[in-house]
Order: sequence, then structure tokens, then C-alpha cells
Amino acid sequence: MLSELDNYLQRIEDLRRQVRDLIADLPAEALNWRPLESVGEHATNSLAVLATHIAGAEHFWIGEVIGGRPATRDRDAEFAIRVCDASELIRLLEQTGTETRQVLANLSPADLDGGREVRGHTVPVRWALLHVIDHTALHLGHMQLTYQLWMGGKSKPSPFWYERLPQ
Repeated sequence: MLSELDNYLQRIEDLRRQVRDLIADLPAEALNWRPLESVGEHATNSLAVLATHIAGAEHFWIGEVIGGRPATRDRDAEFAIRVCDASELIRLLEQTGTETRQVLANLSPADLDGGREVRGHTVPVRWALLHVIDHTALHLGHMQLTYQLWMGGKSKPSPFWYERLPQ
């Protein structure tokens, strides 16, 4: 049976893998396309923005908050990103995955009962991990819809829940 930490890691890696698989074969034009070119609260995000934001949020919550690593996230830059090809995004997702595995490898089950200070609030470690899962899943859904719009209604097959179970 998997430990609680291993379960969190598997869920995060599964979602990150789905993000990678969705964007891997797309040209820059598709990655940088926004369904609606509005600004502010009415703006939509490109696949590149969403993938970068997913990686940025995972780095923030797991690397910086849980892992105590130096603050390096530039959230505003995540929403301005444009890429030349998918390899840039895949590299970023892989680097984020490496960091997540390192941080979680150094957590003990007792650490899950602790909290971390974030902007004047105490955040339970479990909440932060579940938030990464929740946040990534939300934006993966946005990415799937954006992909479908770009492809003129065609979607990329997603794995069934039972195909995502630990082996």
C-alpha cells in the first residue's frame, strides 16, 4: 500500500503528465493561441500560459511554501509567457517535477500534520498538497477545452480513472 505522501506525489505527477501529453506535439501557434483576446478579468489564457502557471503554482506551494526554498516565482510573468515550441514547457514541467520529488522525499509523515506560514496565514501542509492537486486539475480542464477549441472540436483522449491507478 502506498504511503500518504506517495499518493499525493502520484496524483500530482499524473496530472503533470497529462498536461505534458496535451501540449507535447503542438506548434508554437497553438501553444500561444488564446480563445479570446480580451484583457483583465475577461482574458482567456493560452496553453503555454496555463502550463507555465501550473508549474509556477506547484513550485510555489511545494518548493517555496512546503520545502522552504527561496522565493523565485514570478506569477505575473507566467501570464505573459510566449513560447517557441513545446520543449520549453516540457523542460519547465520536468524541472518542477524534480523539485517536487525532492521536497516530498524529505518530508516525514509527521510533517503532514504541520503548517507553513504564507502571507500572514498558517496553511496546513496537507491543504497545500491538496491545493496543488486541485489547482492543477482545474487548469488541466481549462487546457483540455482550449485544445479542443484550437482543434475545431476534436479532443485528445484522456486516460480513464482506472488507467490512472497506481500499478
